[in-house]
Order: sequence, then structure tokens, then C-alpha cells
Amino acid sequence: MPLFLLVLVLLVIGLVMMFSASYANAYYYYEDSYYFIKRQAVWAAMGIIIMVAVSYFDYHHLHKFAIPILILSYILLFVVLLLPAVNYVHRWIIIGPLNFQPSEIAKFALILVFSHLISLNYKRMDTFLYGILPYILILGGMVLLLQQEPHYSAIVILVALAGVMLFVGGVKFRWFFAVFLLIGAAVLYMVLFTKSYANERIIGWLDPFNPDIQADTWQTRQSLMSIGSGGLLGLGLGQSRQKYLYLPEPQNDFIFAVVCEELGFIGALIIIILFALLVWRGVTVSLRARDKFGMLLGIGLTMQVGIQVVLNIAVVTNTIPNTGISLPFFSYGGTSLVILMAQMGVVLSISRNSTIEKAS
Repeated sequence: MPLFLLVLVLLVIGLVMMFSASYANAYYYYEDSYYFIKRQAVWAAMGIIIMVAVSYFDYHHLHKFAIPILILSYILLFVVLLLPAVNYVHRWIIIGPLNFQPSEIAKFALILVFSHLISLNYKRMDTFLYGILPYILILGGMVLLLQQEPHYSAIVILVALAGVMLFVGGVKFRWFFAVFLLIGAAVLYMVLFTKSYANERIIGWLDPFNPDIQADTWQTRQSLMSIGSGGLLGLGLGQSRQKYLYLPEPQNDFIFAVVCEELGFIGALIIIILFALLVWRGVTVSLRARDKFGMLLGIGLTMQVGIQVVLNIAVVTNTIPNTGISLPFFSYGGTSLVILMAQMGVVLSISRNSTIEKAS
């Protein structure tokens, strides 16, 4: 199945499920059942236009934007710390009707600058100076800023993306293993010993039905009940019970619980297979790129989707602690959806350029 078609299929299913998950909340809080879907549909339409436009853009031009975008991401990650907190965290920059998380820009910046540097120095990736040091500094700077927000889910995604990029880029295994062992230990230390609310989430993850911490684990418990209620075939589209003000903000990070409740195990499995096909197709396209930069960029952008899907489902099923990770194409959020569609446009550009080269 072509990559473009897979993106559209997932986007359409995501819009349908987002509307189903959100209309009760939308009516209760805004007296308009279509409040969320109207906005998401507009962003989705913009995203499709941007994706198509970007697909005709020669991705090689991104080389010269790698360092400026990296600098911009650092500036945004710093600026957000100076803004008022929202729900006790500094994650959003709000400009009029728009709001976005600088971490979304940081993910793209990391993938882009890693692809840029590795493609320039891939023959020297077996040295510490070119194969490890610059990537530790880039990732470390982002992690330190994100830890101040705090935004641990973004840190986990960035570390995973960095690992994928360096592995594909050909870094020596012993350095790769040693560096990420140290980074993993540092992240674990930050989560366990620097923020009390993170500790509470870990305790809630280990025992979500503990009556002494019901307030902290309410969302997780409602999610598990949603999944259990769906069974094999689900209650039917639109028939979820937990979305009626039991499961908090079901249109956001926990939308997969509503998917499981309404479509059942079979429906959820089909969606997971579609995501797997998207990742497989994206990686296949990237491996056919005509240069190292295109291969690395395509694999990084594709694996970002795969990593977020795996982590989101793991959170919803309480396999890992609740860290606030959105489900690509499904979770409500206009700017993040547009950024995602633009990134898919870059992967399509890589595919298109490799096809043009073969034809010539």
C-alpha cells in the first residue's frame, strides 16, 4: 500500500475516532458536540495541503536549515520555561488561538541535525570526535531543558530517536551501548529523584487500583476499564461509556482506550497493523533514498511515529507509567498534526526523488 494512502487512511480513521471520543466532552464544556472535530478537521485539511506541497520540495535543501532549526528549537525550549505554567508544567507556547509544544520542534530538529551531521561524517563515525561527541552535546542540551519543564515523555522519545539515528548511522556498538546506558541511568535518576509527581506516577503505575492514590490513577483505571469493556469486537462505534466524563479528556493521550472500547481487540489490532505498515513502508522508502542524508532523515521521521505509537499504547494499557504521549493521527491537537503531516511530506519527498532518479 502506498505511503500516501496509508497516511490518509490513518488520518480519516483518526478523525472519526477523535469525534467519537470527544463529542460528550465537547458538549459538556462548550455546548457544542462538534467543537473539537471542527477544529481538528480544519487542521487536517491544512496538514494534507502542506504534506502534498512538502512532498514536491527537494529534501536536500533541508541540509542548510539543519543548524538554524536546531538553534530555533533550543531558543523555544528556553523561552517556554519563562512563560506561565499550565497545569504546573511549562510545555506550551500560546500565541493567540495557537498553542504548541516546543518539544515537537525539538524532535524534528534532532532528526534533521543528526541526519545532516552523520551524512557529512559517516566515514568517521567510528571516531569519538565525530561519532559520539556532537550527538551527546545536542541531545544533552535538549534533555536538560526538557527536564526543567518537566517533559519526560519527550525526553524518552528524543533518547529513543537518537539511539535509532546513531545505530543506523553506523556508530561503534561499544560506544553506542556505553553512552545510552549512561543516558538511560541519568533519565531514570531525573524521574525518580527530582520531581515528586513523577514518583507518584510510578507508584500509581505499579498499583493503579490502590484506594489510597485513587485521584492520581483515575485516568489509568478508567482506561483499563475501557479496554476491558471492549472485549473482542467492541461495543460499536460511538458506543463507549467511559468517554462520558469518566475517562478524562478522552480525545487526547488516551484516545486508544476509546478505540479499544468501541472497536474491540480486532479493531484495535487492525489500527496497529496500519501503523506497522506505515512504519514498514516509510523505512522501505528511506532505504531506497539516493543518499545517506535522505535515508537517515526518512528513517528518523518514520521511526518517530512508530516510537510514539508504541509508547502511547504502552501508557494506555499501563505497561509503562503515564507520561502524556499523544497517538499520531488520532489525538486532538492541531499544530502537532500539521507538523506530523509536514514530516510525512518530507518522507514522500524522499520517495519521490528516489523514483525520479530511477526513471532518469
